[in-house]
Amino acid sequence: MREGFTIKSVELTEQELEKINTFTRTPFDADRLYAFNLALCNNDVDRDFEKFSLEALQELSQMFLGRTGIKDHSMKSSDQTARIYDTWVERVDGRKTADGEDFYRLMAKAYMVRNDETEGFITEIEAGIKKEVSVSCSMGKSICSVCGKDRRQERCEHIPGKVYNGKTAFVILSDARDAYEFSFVAVPAQREAGVTKTFKFSEKEALNMEEIIKTLKDCTDSVVLTRAQAESAVEYIESLKDEAKLGSEYKKSLTDEVVRLCAVAMPNMDIETFKGVAQVMTAKELLSFKKAFSKTNYEKSASLQIKENGNKDNQFNQFKM
Repeated sequence: MREGFTIKSVELTEQELEKINTFTRTPFDADRLYAFNLALCNNDVDRDFEKFSLEALQELSQMFLGRTGIKDHSMKSSDQTARIYDTWVERVDGRKTADGEDFYRLMAKAYMVRNDETEGFITEIEAGIKKEVSVSCSMGKSICSVCGKDRRQERCEHIPGKVYNGKTAFVILSDARDAYEFSFVAVPAQREAGVTKTFKFSEKEALNMEEIIKTLKDCTDSVVLTRAQAESAVEYIESLKDEAKLGSEYKKSLTDEVVRLCAVAMPNMDIETFKGVAQVMTAKELLSFKKAFSKTNYEKSASLQIKENGNKDNQFNQFKM
């Protein structure tokens, strides 16, 4: 979804040259430039079960204007290869997204300077070898398709890719904050265009640990975090430690209670053996045993009460006689 592909080269008319030269420091003629069309991204649900909203594509259309094209999302200036000089959003007739919406895609035109260093790269684009591209951007909202919650602000129990009431859950990315670059890549990830995806984090917006963790898992090389991102990650880890401690204390208390209930419900049970078993149970299993033992003990208590009441009645009747 945050990906696309090159389509074809662009004939450099005077109008095209005028657009390109708004980004150059000195005017270039058609012989010194190479331009091509790009389908940057679309609003379909991708393999990660995410999609851009149509509004997000329209917002990104303005943000990608003037953005650079690089290789494999490398931040080195030597890997800069092209620059976007025109963008637009178009509807593809007769095509629908996986969730039934009209299919839209963000299109762009990019240019490169023709020289000895770029000639080989241009040839590979023309031959269809350098075809897949990936875009890098920052989004403000991640909306769950099932419950409508913003996963960056609220806790959502729905897992992207899982089916709920016959519908597959996915995440709708909206509220575009920034566009960084597009990159020529080699490893596909989306069904149609199949490329790797990069997500960048802005220090000006709330950091989503889910997105950070996902990016760290997907990375194949080194990752650089800003101070704000590192501090946020540390804070998140510390909160997990606190939650884990509380969870551990709760489980210990629950284990002790289940062992106590077992001793009452099953007096012939080797309690030490059962205690060892209980200590490796999950919280869900412990709660199940607690419910069963509590029911057994209640029934035993009720039965004993009835028996005692029966004995008292017999004694009372004998006394009356």
